[in-house]
Amino acid sequence: MNETKKGFLQLHLSVLLAGFTGLFGKLITLNEVDIVWYRMLFTSLILLVFTGLPKVSGRKFLELSGCGALLGLHWMLFYGSIKASNVSIGVVCFSLIGFFTAICEPLILKRKFSWAELLLSLITVAGVLCIFSFDARYRYGIMIGIVSSLVCALYVIFNKRASVGVRSRDVLMSQMSGGLLAVTAIIPVYLWFFPSQQPVVVVPEGSNVWFMLCHALFCTVGMYLLQIQALKRLSAFTVNLTYNLEPCYTIILAFLIFGEGREVNFSFYLGIILIVLSVLLQTLRAMQKSR
Repeated sequence: MNETKKGFLQLHLSVLLAGFTGLFGKLITLNEVDIVWYRMLFTSLILLVFTGLPKVSGRKFLELSGCGALLGLHWMLFYGSIKASNVSIGVVCFSLIGFFTAICEPLILKRKFSWAELLLSLITVAGVLCIFSFDARYRYGIMIGIVSSLVCALYVIFNKRASVGVRSRDVLMSQMSGGLLAVTAIIPVYLWFFPSQQPVVVVPEGSNVWFMLCHALFCTVGMYLLQIQALKRLSAFTVNLTYNLEPCYTIILAFLIFGEGREVNFSFYLGIILIVLSVLLQTLRAMQKSR
């Protein structure tokens, strides 16, 4: 198996795990601030037990911690979008990450602007517009979700540069532990701009603890280790655009578990088809370039 095919295998496995993230956001009854803080705490503890402290320089740790802060902010906005609307809306907003990456990656990494990438991402934008045409009740959730996808695009771009030459487990441990400190400082600012409808819970209880432990182990440690490996073999744009498949996995599960299929119509399904089409076209393009 060549490096490109291996990268795509790792990428799609991570997307499959990511498909469960939105479901945990619905199952866990805490607000988005609690979910993110404990997700990063549990992930840091799991990594500390199995991998130990990260073996990176102080400067590299700060750089990776900054990426962790972006990731934590993205998570808060993502779960905030789900709480303000539903699982389907929250994960579909995530599809705009390819559009934001096509614009931001050339500017940040100083590479040539690709019209092909922009065209592919615009197919995704068209899909999102089709999906949102079915209901206008969730505008606040949509707004938060769009900001979330922008922040996530920035995270993946900076993470690609920061993780060069660093072991995947050290990258993730640095991001989770350093990001936890950064998120603790970000939370008051976040709550100022995006007030939560639920109170902050200091110590979670009952099923929330078990849901968050599973969330940390499978949808964080497993998912991000695979994603970091994929980023070493594929472009940030390809990784971000392929993650547009995450809504497809999550929406199918949300339909089955939460009955959200009753709320959608033909335009919703048309939008999903356009999103999948954009991912398939980008995958074929990347495979051809690798040859």
